[in-house]
Amino acid sequence: MNKAFVKESDADDEDAEGAALAAAIPAGSKNYISPAGYKAIKDELLQLIDIDRPEVVKIVHWAASNGDRSENGDYIYGKRRLREIDRRIRFLTKRMDSAFVVDPSVHHGNDQVFFGATVSYINKAGEEHTVTIVGIDELDPLKGKISWVSPVARALTKAREGDVITLQTPLGMDELEIVEVSYPAPIED
Repeated sequence: MNKAFVKESDADDEDAEGAALAAAIPAGSKNYISPAGYKAIKDELLQLIDIDRPEVVKIVHWAASNGDRSENGDYIYGKRRLREIDRRIRFLTKRMDSAFVVDPSVHHGNDQVFFGATVSYINKAGEEHTVTIVGIDELDPLKGKISWVSPVARALTKAREGDVITLQTPLGMDELEIVEVSYPAPIED
């Protein structure tokens, strides 16, 4: 079929992406995020709006001026890239609008686990792990950043240094002994 009669729809992709992340937030809860995570989203959004999108628009404009668009790779790829950028801009804007920024430094010096805590714990096998509880938009398991809605974070929340808590895992029950709880120091103005 000729591409002229086919409409590419990115609405389905956007709806699926948004629905998957919305499902990650428990019903009735807020989209918690740290100030650093909010800044990262804002920086990416500004990068897309101020730099990436204008560059792609220039390329598409140049490619369109070359004539036949049906077999013009620069034009076709540029339009596709422009749709991807626009989709990401819409997504980031929605995430920023729904974000509830929580400054974890207000708990500095506290030994109880809340959002933003960095927690060191030892499991039943004697393995020590250190995790930081962050928002769903800033999680990075390879760097020890886990979402506040994850089973480990939910089990750790409100526990204190020295507590032993139980965690249901796919392999059965595990016991976690909390060794240390820390928060970032407040930023002086």
